[in-house]
Amino acid sequence: MSVSPLVWTITVLVILALLAFDYVFHIRKAHVPTLREAALWSSVYVGAAVLFGIVVLAVGGTELGGQYFAGFITEKALSVDNLFVFLVILASFRVPREDQQKVLLFGIVFALVARTVFIFLGVALINSFAWIFYVFGVILLLTAGHLLRPASHAEDEADNVVVRLARKFLRTSQNYDGDRLFTIENGRRVLTPMLLVMVAIGGTDVLFALDSIPAIFGLTQNAYIVFTATAFSLMGLRQLFFLLDGLLDRLIYLSYGLAAILAFIGVKLVLHALHENTLPFINGGHHVEVFEVTTGLSLGVIIGVLALTIVASLLSPAGKAQTAINNARRHAESYLDLGYTADPNERERIYGDLAREVAAIELMDRKYRDRAKDVEAIRAKVREAQARHTEYLRTTG
Repeated sequence: MSVSPLVWTITVLVILALLAFDYVFHIRKAHVPTLREAALWSSVYVGAAVLFGIVVLAVGGTELGGQYFAGFITEKALSVDNLFVFLVILASFRVPREDQQKVLLFGIVFALVARTVFIFLGVALINSFAWIFYVFGVILLLTAGHLLRPASHAEDEADNVVVRLARKFLRTSQNYDGDRLFTIENGRRVLTPMLLVMVAIGGTDVLFALDSIPAIFGLTQNAYIVFTATAFSLMGLRQLFFLLDGLLDRLIYLSYGLAAILAFIGVKLVLHALHENTLPFINGGHHVEVFEVTTGLSLGVIIGVLALTIVASLLSPAGKAQTAINNARRHAESYLDLGYTADPNERERIYGDLAREVAAIELMDRKYRDRAKDVEAIRAKVREAQARHTEYLRTTG
């Protein structure tokens, strides 16, 4: 499918308009989005992505339409996995709840810019060097192996080298000043931690692009399809963060599913590289007759693996227990952190969520809840939050 410059321009302008709309109507005024708001706008963005895919099917045919949907679903799944790291970063920097939306939107914009650069770089490499498919395939296979390692979402994700350099050479304050990037401290203009959070998000976005772009190039080499599938997978990610808040830990097998998908695409890329081979030390520089994975098979494998992963995660008793305990820890920490939010209604909501998680944990099989990681430390934190709330009720009542 040949895409004219006019179509490219219209597509980019529509995406920029959606981002501007998101900022003006949802983010400019700091607030914590309700579950209804997050669900509504997540549905709107997913609906827009599906509608665009139907247009691609009608105009470009089933092959390109299948490539778009395979790319969109894969990139969306990878973006959900990225939310784990965003959660670690926001928690590590103790970003106030009502200001997290601005950080997430910055992350989405930066991710879109970084991926666009990698997309056009990838297209240039593919057009010039057929052997680049070998490189992309190896990258995905290594990434799949990394996802299988325990504690893939390590706590040090928020402390990358860029953040350490920023802390060392830039004058920063210890406290936030709303969602401002600069504040006045002791009569001097200094950076707030908000800028460091955005630096951390931006740094990890570059690493995410190194994984996600080879993955989608394994499904299609059409630059327009790659760009639109990637862009639509990122749109609505902010709303999805708040919609899935508290459920992310429930997807305990997601990393295994993503590892299987990336390994599958990696093998597909290597097979495609062999089919297009020009390297003199492989088959004398001639093409190798190998099985080529079709778009239909790719789409079926991606959907099947993700469905199996999600269902297995949601039905796992161990996953339910670990999720509830992790949620209780997060709610307790948020309640105890007086800098987390200045909204008393939000703090009351947090404690209500904590109480519901504790009640659910008490009903679970003891063998699952006692096996959870750091369970004793979490119980101590929950008791502290309960004591703090009792004291609050006594002083305000």
